Amino acid sequence: MNCHFSLLFLLGTLTSVCSQFNFYPLEELSSDVGIQVFNQIVKAKPQDNVVVSPHGIASVLGVLQLGADGKTKKQLTTMMRYSVNGAENPPRGVGKALKKINRLIVSKKNKDIVTIANAVFAKSGFKMEVPFVTRNKEVFQCSVKSVDFEDPNTACDSINQWVKNETRGMIDQVVAPDDIDSLTRLVLVNAVYFKGLWKSRFRPENTKKRPFYGADGKTYQVPMLSQLSIFRCGTTSTPNELWYNIIELPYHGEMISMLIALPTENTTPLSAIIPHISTKTIGSWMTTMVAKRVQVILPKFTAVAETDLKDPLKALGITDMFDESKSNFAKITRTEGLHVSHVLQKTKIEVSEDGTKASAATTAILIARSSPPWFIVDRPFVFFIRHNPTGTILFMGQINKP
Repeated sequence: MNCHFSLLFLLGTLTSVCSQFNFYPLEELSSDVGIQVFNQIVKAKPQDNVVVSPHGIASVLGVLQLGADGKTKKQLTTMMRYSVNGAENPPRGVGKALKKINRLIVSKKNKDIVTIANAVFAKSGFKMEVPFVTRNKEVFQCSVKSVDFEDPNTACDSINQWVKNETRGMIDQVVAPDDIDSLTRLVLVNAVYFKGLWKSRFRPENTKKRPFYGADGKTYQVPMLSQLSIFRCGTTSTPNELWYNIIELPYHGEMISMLIALPTENTTPLSAIIPHISTKTIGSWMTTMVAKRVQVILPKFTAVAETDLKDPLKALGITDMFDESKSNFAKITRTEGLHVSHVLQKTKIEVSEDGTKASAATTAILIARSSPPWFIVDRPFVFFIRHNPTGTILFMGQINKP
């Protein structure tokens, strides 16, 4: 009998409170998986706010890859461009690298708080293959928890409570009783939480309402953060010469940064530059941006996004795992046929003034006599939260209306 494999994918809370590991190219491949999914989502929602965690998406697909076999696995590895259990030399090299990347991302050396948690909630008594459970714990630190899906309310409470704990209370519900039925066997949850303080603080007294020109053609008066400080920024273009501005806003640990890109001309839609951005593009920004004394005007915003990733993944060629007759998850269990019924995500980002005091005034003194350029984010933009030592993209989003 074929049963639902309910996959609940949570991208936890990103709270940017107002605020040398180089295993090339695995970090890029991993983050690019999520960027591809993001591109599919924004095609369908060109005027909406969209927020995803590329790293979280890659983690969930990695867990699924470990359980897949046959054509289902081939579709996952083809799209991801790496095999978690591949025939690397040394053996299991990819798995070890993924584990090391995760360890570096959540390291206390970052100073900013990053939490990544994976869990598989399995039906009570459901028999899973030992290698699947072992490898998930080893590579993704993914624990397996038993729940009673015959009682949807209790099952939901268990899953939502786990998510609430892992996201420090910022997300308290990701699954509803309607998402679960008597055929549900597994619910896979990935929670990513980030709380960062700006290295250079936005002072609350400088926050004022200013116009933001939304993607819908309307003008909105929104609270805008403002500060004059030293930031790395620059201007670059897409292959077809559409120019856009970029800036790096580091968090106080300096391991993690927010990168913002917006078209130079207000006549260029955000959708024209997003498809050209990859981890390779972002890597080139990091080498070409230069430190300048700049006046930054940035919207104070909160964006909450709930998205079903099923259609974006199918558009990228991952189709069989959603098909009851074609899905092959024999490495999870050989007792029942499983297929994926849900790939859901819920993500939240808050950007406001809070942060540590500005530091390193020496550079400011050296170039204080130059006229400060302006970096005004008053129209749709795309942002990235990047873990700089690994190049991993923790979060990204398009903001059309703060």
